[in-house]
Order: sequence, then structure tokens, then C-alpha cells
Amino acid sequence: MGAVGAAVSLVSGCAGAGGVAAGGDGTTLVVAIVSNPQMEDAISLRSDFEKENPGVDLRFVTLPENEARAKITTSVATGGGEFDAVMISNYETRMWAENGWLENLQPHIDASEGYDAGDFLQPIRESLSYRGDMYSVPFYGESSFLAYRTDLFEEAGLEMPADPTWAEVADLAARLHDPESGTAGICLRGLPGWGELLAPFNSMLNTFGGRWYDEDWNAQLTSPEFRRAAEFYVDLVRKHGQPGAAGSGFGDCLTHYSQGRAAMFYDATAMVSTVEDPDSSKIAGRSGYAPAPVSETDYGGWLYTWSLAIPTTSEHTDAAWRFLSWMTDKQYTKTVADEYGWERVPPGSRVSTFENPQYQEVAGAYAEPMREGIADADPKDPGIRPVPYTGVQFLAIPEFQDLGTRVSQQLSAAVAGQISVDQALEQSQQYAQSVGDSYKEAQ
Repeated sequence: MGAVGAAVSLVSGCAGAGGVAAGGDGTTLVVAIVSNPQMEDAISLRSDFEKENPGVDLRFVTLPENEARAKITTSVATGGGEFDAVMISNYETRMWAENGWLENLQPHIDASEGYDAGDFLQPIRESLSYRGDMYSVPFYGESSFLAYRTDLFEEAGLEMPADPTWAEVADLAARLHDPESGTAGICLRGLPGWGELLAPFNSMLNTFGGRWYDEDWNAQLTSPEFRRAAEFYVDLVRKHGQPGAAGSGFGDCLTHYSQGRAAMFYDATAMVSTVEDPDSSKIAGRSGYAPAPVSETDYGGWLYTWSLAIPTTSEHTDAAWRFLSWMTDKQYTKTVADEYGWERVPPGSRVSTFENPQYQEVAGAYAEPMREGIADADPKDPGIRPVPYTGVQFLAIPEFQDLGTRVSQQLSAAVAGQISVDQALEQSQQYAQSVGDSYKEAQ
């Protein structure tokens, strides 16, 4: 009900989907997106789209990640019709396509000369497809890796291993942690949210040999492997993480690291658009990038993409597609590069971006680790032991939005020191088993 109430207040004062633009005879496209630097660039370039599409005005509703997820989900699932285009991910796309909530974009893609969907990285394209057709198109794609300050490592006489383990990362964090100078050993998310704290934690869980459920949908949140991962994560961020870690999401950690307040940062590869931007970062050009740390597996990263879709409730599908194609085609990448520099282009979605010599020139430190991380992710086999779900840093089941948020709240409370890890996992196990029981009944 809280999400529904927020939805009403947010769009009051905005034209509804396909509504009439204020002061004109054109159409307003209302677009719901997540607030982060790449999306802010898109908003700043909106006039380019509007010039190319006379009579179509853009109106953006931007929200922090957790709020955006709740608002967009509520609107699309209930057929609210507030939005003509929405920013979602590879978590929602297939499920929402199966539910009939999203327009099939394949006919639009096939009819758009030069759009070249075949240029999208295959893992990204597949993750946004249902029965062979794309139902959302990627704005950017990502895996995860470990950014580290090469200057601080050199000063301390330390070296980053080519393929670091989490144990090695913890040791490095302890050596580099210097609260007196305002430098944390590492920055990790602690903010509750299935797409916040649980993204890095789940990738750690997988490589520690943990899983949410066994093959019979028995919850495993109090298993030794899950407990070991949770204790390691909480202990690392409490001892050597940033101040106020329990309230730090991706954006907060990105600010900490790019402003020189952390020696390492494990998170989404999309961080580079800010970290390497001299206008936004105090440490541009002073980072190295290592693969996602591992423990029991050879791979420790994730697979994710922020993408754009059209709800079936939109009354102006063609105009909405023109916006989607503008924001996700090759020309948009060039527009961002011309306006802001190649450091700022949306990364990780198109092969042509990785192969562009100008991009390679500025992305030499991170392009290959990013591309390899995306290519190596396996949502069907995320860890060591079999699981009944798919997904790397999330479980691709409808219940995970609520379940993941509840579990993340428990882990965040442990990060804050309000409860023990044991208490967090005992309560989380109950939440998870109630979901698992519903799948047992369906078997």
C-alpha cells in the first residue's frame, strides 16, 4: 500500500501516459527511470530527441533505485497507465513479458533500419528476450568487478592479485583501512533492497558455495555456506568499510570511491562512467580493475542490465519506441561521447562500443574485465550446487522483490550492529521457507 500511495503522489502534476503536453498540442511521453549519472545524461540530452520528433515532449520521473522499482512495479502490475516507457532490468523483463504486461519490441526492432539489435552482447540480448523476441532493450549492461586505487597500493607496497580471492581482498582492506585520513579499506553496499545490498552479497554467496534453496525448495539461509558468506560480508564492511555502511547504496559507494574516500570498491562495472570521468571523479585515471573476487568458484561476478520497455497500457507505442530506440542505439553512444567524452558513454551493451578505437583508448584499464565478466556469467548455474531458480545476483522468481527486500533488511541491520548475523539469518530463513513452501505445493 505504501508503494501505491507513493505512486499516486509522484505522478500528480504529470500528464498521464500519452497525455497532452502542457501548453501545446503534442504528446507527452512520461518516462520512469532510475536516478543515476548515465540516466541524468540522457535527461540532459532530451532536446536532441525532441528536435528529431516534433510534437513529442519527454517528461521524466526519476527516483532512487529502491523507490523506482516499487513505483514502476506497482504501476505496470496494476495497469495503472502512468508511464509510456519504464526502466526495468533482466529480472523483470521475462516475467513481465510472460504476464502480458509489456509490448513485444521485436516488430519495432525489425522495422527500424540501422538499429542493429545483433550488436548487443549476446548474454545481454538473451536476458531481455522471451520466446526469442526482445521485450526490453538495454541502456547499459554490466557485470561486477573490483576497482582499486593503484596509487594507494603503490604507496603501501601492495599488489592486487590478477584473480583475487575474497580472503585476499579482506587482507588488503585491513592494510589499507585508514579512518584517520578518511579512507576506508573497501566500499560495499549495506543499504536494504533486493537490488542494493543483495547484489554484491549474492555474488559473494555464490562463490562461497551458498544458495537460497536446494533443488526441493528447502530454504538454505541457515546453512553453513550461507552463514559463512553472511558473516564474511558483515565482518568485512563493519571492520574495514565506509562509515554509515548500512545506509550506503550503489550511488553512495560510487561517491565515496570516486571522491577518494575508499581504497577499493566492489560493485557494478557500470561504475566506470563516473569513476573515470574527470568532471565527476577526483581519482580519474588512478584505478585498476580486477575480476570479481572468488572463494570456491572460478567466477564471482553477476549479470545485469538496465533496460527500457513499453507497458501495454501506453496509448502511444510508436512514439514510445522512437524514444527507446533513440536512447539505446549506436548514435546515442556517439552523442554522449561528443558531448561528455567516451568515459561517460553507457557501457556494456553493444559490441561496437567495445570495438570503437576511441572507446578503447579511454577504457583500456576496464573494457576487457567488463566484457569478460558479462560473457562468463551463467544465470542458469550461478554457484557450486544445483538450484531450482535462475539468476546470479537475484532469484528470477516474482516473490524475490519482497523476499529479497526482507532478507536485505535483516542483513543491513547486522551491518549496523543492531542484531547478530545469526539473528538475521534465523529470521530470513523463515521468510525464505514460506516462499519455498509455495513452490513445493506447486510441484
